[in-house]
Amino acid sequence: MTRALIIVESMFGNTRQVAEAVAEGMRPLCDVEVVDVASAPAAPTPDVLVLGGPTHAFSMSRPATRADAVKRGATVSERSRTIGMREYLKSLRHTSYPMVVATFDTRIHKRGVPGSAAAAARRRLIRSGTRATLPPESFFVADVAGPLIPGQLDRARAWGARLAAATASR
Repeated sequence: MTRALIIVESMFGNTRQVAEAVAEGMRPLCDVEVVDVASAPAAPTPDVLVLGGPTHAFSMSRPATRADAVKRGATVSERSRTIGMREYLKSLRHTSYPMVVATFDTRIHKRGVPGSAAAAARRRLIRSGTRATLPPESFFVADVAGPLIPGQLDRARAWGARLAAATASR
């Protein structure tokens, strides 16, 4: 069975909910584990690696944007305040990348607001030699702290199912 690892950065819980829904969609074709980015392995070895995080200031979070999220009410561990998707990607060793990678993010659903943490993560991974199966996917929240817009968890499950099917056909 295909082994999948979903590494997630979540400040208000919305991105974590999406990650869990993606995992549901990937089952039963994949054996899936969801882990927080702050405790993710430095050298992951799954068949499929899925990275998800919130879009902060038009891209992946930074220490300053995570500190701002905490001021706005996010509850995260001390380690999660210093390690986000950006830092995790910098720490990955090139040889540790799995064959297949996919990225997703959560972001505010407003027309004309640019930027995507998923697209930025995907570009960084491709420059490092990985290949992505599906284009990056965005799931939408109503405001900075959420909640998710209705229907997003269903979209996440469907995206997970498409990802699992695309991976199984390789």
